Amino acid sequence: MISIDESPLPNVIGFLALVSYIATLLPTTLRIVFPQTKETGIPQWLLKRRRIIGIIAFFLALGHGFLMVQKRNFDFFDIKTFWIYFQGVITFIIFMLLSITSNNWSVKKLKKNWKQLHKLTYVAMFILIWHIWDKMSGHWTYLTPISLIATTIITVLFIIRLWIERQDKQQKMATKVTKANLLEKSSK
Repeated sequence: MISIDESPLPNVIGFLALVSYIATLLPTTLRIVFPQTKETGIPQWLLKRRRIIGIIAFFLALGHGFLMVQKRNFDFFDIKTFWIYFQGVITFIIFMLLSITSNNWSVKKLKKNWKQLHKLTYVAMFILIWHIWDKMSGHWTYLTPISLIATTIITVLFIIRLWIERQDKQQKMATKVTKANLLEKSSK
């Protein structure tokens, strides 16, 4: 039987980081998967604030990590520590890179590479499910199922988004080919 523990402060801060992070993923996903949400203005509102929400997510993740290190008294010189907390460390590094480059100067300097770098956010999305499941198994709090459901939903929506984008791309390519064939036939 699963017992529900009380959520300690580091878990609450980690949950808030997760909610903020999911908010950064929503604008494009909502726009593509649920096009009718454009009318609500929610995707546009989130899109305008995506960078600041992402930076907030990073600082909340930093607070979560700091409190966990303090609580568990980690030995940073022990390789086992990094192996045990691999998912959290990798996700934190991704969040740090994204946070550091969430400014206009970085966009200008990195150009196309900026967009490629910020695609790491989708890697973090998959790692977070693993991180939550792995670290919380055996001592769930009331936030654990909410966190797992939220990350699973945003991940499934992301996969649906990729599928829709792929279908749209294939449809556009088919339209181009058809138009090219029509132009070729009409010129003969």
